[in-house]
Formats: sequence, structure tokens, C-alpha cells
Amino acid sequence: MKSISEITSEFKNTDIKDMEAFISEYATDERGGVVKLVLNAEKKLQALSKEKERIYALSEFERKYEGCGLICGIDEVGRGPLAGPVVAGAVILPKDCDILYINDSKKLSEKMRDTLYDEIKEKAVACAVGYASSERIDEINILQATYEAMREAISKLSVTPDILLNDAVTIPQVNIRQVPIIKGDAKSISIGAASIFAKVTRDRLMLEYDKQFPEYGFAKHVGYGTAQHIEALKKYGPCPIHRRTFIKNFIG
Repeated sequence: MKSISEITSEFKNTDIKDMEAFISEYATDERGGVVKLVLNAEKKLQALSKEKERIYALSEFERKYEGCGLICGIDEVGRGPLAGPVVAGAVILPKDCDILYINDSKKLSEKMRDTLYDEIKEKAVACAVGYASSERIDEINILQATYEAMREAISKLSVTPDILLNDAVTIPQVNIRQVPIIKGDAKSISIGAASIFAKVTRDRLMLEYDKQFPEYGFAKHVGYGTAQHIEALKKYGPCPIHRRTFIKNFIG
């Protein structure tokens, strides 16, 4: 008979998808430690079942438009910061996508976003990002720059989508059917995936900028107008990635 420590180690190394086999193997073991492990395994399975139900609900729009062909989720990250680009994500997920835990990127931990980014990149039919620099934002305004980044992301996809599910907006100069969805990153799995893809891309870019301009703390606030950022801006003045039209109230 295996020791409780051996079974505990087995439990820790068991993938969630294999928990049923673990439960079946140890369900009749009456040792207290094993009983607790089986209960924990059952709780994990229940949580997995709830997550699958949530993902099914999150795929409502994808099911609604599945007859239209390739569905692409579109979202942007970085409209509000004082520095750095706005980044748009475009993601075409496969039908019956089995990626769990996709959500509005703001509701996920950095670790979960990074994990999902890799899984989305691996499993998506196609995915891409588009950028609009701080200079471009100053030149044409943040809304038009966001549209430009979205058009770039769409153009960089390896296949052309048949329909776009957008987070709230209708993108000008795009000859593809569009469905704007208010708070779409929390209502559509495709838009949620695009949100994650854009967020991770932008955060990693801002980490690189932090190495170039360490005095501003970009690694912590990724360009948003925190007290620390504004204090640094007043002390050091703007750097090349600051949006001049966004910071004019903070510098003389």
C-alpha cells in the first residue's frame, strides 16, 4: 500500500483532467489524509465543471455567428496611459475552443495572463497585434490611433476573418462585417482572448521601456498616471514615449 506522502505527491502531480482516475483509485482508502486528498480532488473537479460552464456561456456570440465563417475577436489595451503605445489584439479561435480561464484581461493575474497568452498563441487559428505609437496618438488623437492599431492587427492575421466581434466599437475603413459588443471582453471568448493578447504584448513592451527610462517606473504602472508616475514626470520631464497631449496638465 502506498504511503500518504506518496499519494500526496501523486495528487500534486496529477493534472486536473486526470482527477477522476485519482478519485476512483483512492475512494475506498479510509485513512484520514487520503480522504482529505480525495475531497480536494472532488472540489477541483467541481471547479473545473463550473469553469467549463462559464466558458460555454462566454462563447454565446461565437455560437450565434458560427455559420458566418471565421470569427475574430478585437480589443485594445492602453487608451488611458500617459506613455507608451496603444496596442490592439486580433484573435481567431478554433471552433469548440478548449482554452479555459479566458476573461477580461483586467480580471486576471499577470501569471494567468502570461499562461493564457502562450496557450492562445499555440491554439489560435490566427492571432496578431497592431500598434499606434505615442507620437501617432498625439498626431491623430487616441480614438483614431486605436482604430489604426486595430486595422493593423487585422491586416497582420495569417487568414482573413469573415466577421469581427469588437469590444464596443465599429472600426472605420474595414470591409468585414462587424459586431460591436459593449463590455465585450467579459462577454465574448474571442474578444477576451484578444484583450489578453494585447495586454501581455503591451506590458512586455513597457518592461523594455522601463530599462531605457528607469526613472519613471514603467515596470510598475505600464504608463498609467499613478502618483509615482506623475511625480517622476514633474521631476524629470517627459521622455520620448510620453504622449504630449496627455501630459500637458502635469508639466509646465
